[in-house]
Amino acid sequence: MRAKKKSKITKGERLLYGIATLCFIATFVVRVFFGANVGALGIKVEKLKADLSSQEKKNESLTMKVNELTSFSKVNEVVKDMGLVYNYENIVNIDK
Repeated sequence: MRAKKKSKITKGERLLYGIATLCFIATFVVRVFFGANVGALGIKVEKLKADLSSQEKKNESLTMKVNELTSFSKVNEVVKDMGLVYNYENIVNIDK
């Protein structure tokens, strides 16, 4: 009969090594998972910034159109087209 060789590593040590290995693997997986999530959020933020910039340009363009359409010369032109007369005597200046 052969004599059993005694292992230098006890069951408790094996358990600790196994748990340490699992923790290392779990840490690696969690870092990869959250790294991917952070990357996806960065992409979403950049898309939202681009959309915001585009909307700001549209708003600026529309503001310029409103200012153009509400200018005195445009209003005077519309009034003449409608057959009305612009009465300068009804204008009152208020100084602040």
